[in-house]
Amino acid sequence: MGRMSRFAIQRPPLPHLLAGAGAGLVGILVMFVIQLALRTIAGTPTVAELMGDRIAPLIPYGPFLFLLGFFGGYNQFKQLGIAAAFAGQALAGVLGGVVLASVAHNEPGAAERGGRPGPRTIRIVAGMAAAVWLLMTLLLLPNLGTSYIGLPPGTATFATMLSLAVGLAAYAATSVLAYGWLLPAPARATVASDVDASVPINLGRRRLLVGGAGIVAAVAAGGLLRQLADKTTFSYDGTQYSGPNLDPITPNDRFYSVTKNVVDPRVRADAWRLDVTGHVDRSMTYDLPQVEALASVDQETTLMCISNPIAWGLMSNAVWTGVPMAALLDAAGVQDGAEEVLLHGADGYTDTFSIAKAMDPTTLVAYRMNGEPLPQRHGFPARVIVPGMYGEKNVKWVTSIEVVDRDAKGFYESQGWGPDFEIPNRSRIDADLSQAIRVGTPFLLHGIAFGGNRGVSGVEVSTDGTRTWQPARITYAGTDLTWSFWEYDWTPASGGRAQIAVRMTDGQGDLQTADERGTAPQGATGYHRVTAMVSA
Repeated sequence: MGRMSRFAIQRPPLPHLLAGAGAGLVGILVMFVIQLALRTIAGTPTVAELMGDRIAPLIPYGPFLFLLGFFGGYNQFKQLGIAAAFAGQALAGVLGGVVLASVAHNEPGAAERGGRPGPRTIRIVAGMAAAVWLLMTLLLLPNLGTSYIGLPPGTATFATMLSLAVGLAAYAATSVLAYGWLLPAPARATVASDVDASVPINLGRRRLLVGGAGIVAAVAAGGLLRQLADKTTFSYDGTQYSGPNLDPITPNDRFYSVTKNVVDPRVRADAWRLDVTGHVDRSMTYDLPQVEALASVDQETTLMCISNPIAWGLMSNAVWTGVPMAALLDAAGVQDGAEEVLLHGADGYTDTFSIAKAMDPTTLVAYRMNGEPLPQRHGFPARVIVPGMYGEKNVKWVTSIEVVDRDAKGFYESQGWGPDFEIPNRSRIDADLSQAIRVGTPFLLHGIAFGGNRGVSGVEVSTDGTRTWQPARITYAGTDLTWSFWEYDWTPASGGRAQIAVRMTDGQGDLQTADERGTAPQGATGYHRVTAMVSA
């Protein structure tokens, strides 16, 4: 019994635990500064961003949408997630400091050193930091290829692993140093012979220095967070393009925008590379000038988000300039058995579609939008354009096209969206029905129709609750890959409420379905129905 008590772990006194907690807090603040500085300068993701991207695909779309509604939208949900991740790291840092205090207090010879960490404590702390790094690397491995400056996934994975190691090493070293300086005076003077009276220990000054270092780290982290906050996506995430005055070709600054990110990539053209890898004869890597030097096409294509309800404007149309993905895949040599392409974006986003779709000549790696370089928020320097498929398949900031011989799952596919991602026929009424509508006076109804990559052959309007339908005229036909604009001159014959609806027929002769379904998991269907008040 006596032998067991000699090796029992002793709880440090409260002042030691408080010193450990303080040291851990200072250490985690220093780690935050390093994370945020590397995020700003080198584009490596913070732990908070990695955790968000790792967890989000694991949440089934049902609970995911519930959480979005509960917290007031995607932006609010993202803000909460980032704040929770930073708070969790801070708590873990403080608890790590408490563990440091316990290890140092139970190290042989601790009393003779005045409670300061000795060699064994330093080795244990270093080993724990290495173990945490290894655990984080394993848990976050699918997301380590994120690079907000556009490095390809392989290089980005190494850079992210290095940034995690540097951050954890700084946390461990700072915590050990700060703990030694924060210990209370009695613990430092346990053995009188160890105290040099000619060098008095000014504990207050040391605590002041540690506290000052913590304040400096907090201010630095706050400043870096402020810089990133100025670049957040909240001002434009969910931008819609709708209303009575739309252009057939959407201006770049009004093109709809949806992003999973809190801060989108700021890809550097000189750092960006595009890898073509996987189930191919030879892996290929392109820089931007090499992609731009390939034979290109200009292609008008409409994009639409899968989360776009029938009446919303999460859709837009542009002329894209780029290289057919088939040219890149042919150069790499797609092997037999290839099933899909797995696309990787600089922000860690992934998505997939069939190899047949990848080889379709209309599937592009685009680098210009309406004659201009891609805007940052729309995927500079290159993104994928996949006509007829929802926007999530049109990966922005693309850094890798990986050919796979299996049914891979992308970011949102992992939540259970799909399995059908082809855009169904849809149409919308954009006329301003708040204007005065009078019996016997013509009123112009208008809107858009979209058939994915099947074109639009006709549009019909009903003003009597879908009992009868009248043909509308197409004012902008577009192409098989774009939306069309329609108009209908309506002269109300009676006053009161009028139930108006629209439907379209695609270029293959298929009529838009009246069956209503929500956006999840395969996109919304049904007629757009509105009510107009007609005065006598």
